[in-house]
Amino acid sequence: MDIKGKTAIVTGGASGLGAATVERYAADGANVAIFDLNEDAGNALADRLGPSVAFFAVNVTEEASVQAGIDAVVEKFGALHIVNNYAGIGPACKTYGKKGPHPIDLYMTVVMVNQVGTFNVSRLAAEKMAANEPMNNDGARGVIINTASVAAYEGQVGQVAYSATKGAIVGMTLPMARELAYYGIRVNTIVPGLIHTPLFDTIEESYYKSLEASTVYPQRLGKTSEIAKLSAHIVDNDYLNGECIRVDAGVRMQPK
Repeated sequence: MDIKGKTAIVTGGASGLGAATVERYAADGANVAIFDLNEDAGNALADRLGPSVAFFAVNVTEEASVQAGIDAVVEKFGALHIVNNYAGIGPACKTYGKKGPHPIDLYMTVVMVNQVGTFNVSRLAAEKMAANEPMNNDGARGVIINTASVAAYEGQVGQVAYSATKGAIVGMTLPMARELAYYGIRVNTIVPGLIHTPLFDTIEESYYKSLEASTVYPQRLGKTSEIAKLSAHIVDNDYLNGECIRVDAGVRMQPK
């Protein structure tokens, strides 16, 4: 699918991986809707990138919020062709530890944002994509790109909730792709490794260096632009479907 002139929603688009993807899509000629709760950052990014980018305050866990946001995007830009689900959280907490059992409300919050939020946006976006006219000889109508993590496969101590939700996103990729194939909608999942988001600017240099050393090649943290570049390729390559693609410099995470 040629991204030029298409419309994309990027959840968690006000910062990190989401913001890098918003920038890439806008540079490639797409209309982009930022879905986020950080209004200051979201509006600032939209203002910087120009009229083809707009911010919408959306809570991905709430059906009414997502539906209203998607409806507003279609009203503004005329259609919806691409969705990137980046919105997520990852608080550290053990199943059981010195502070007692993992608080169930914290666990459920992670599930709601990461797992349910991803599905919520995907299902409602698919409805709009299915209404599109086919855009090529393959009958393409849309692309959904979800985001997991290497923690889906090698979760570390303290990541039990986060890993569970990212594993769920991996697990939903193929059945979702199969279910939406009839409508010409592809579904893929990006599985990032150690990517240099703003979070890494707050950690001690020694820990930062140990993370870099755990990669195989190249021995550095990934760039948000490298995730955005893969996202743009997934949109462009119509034969890429039902896949979970690791972008991690060969890293295999240790227990802690």
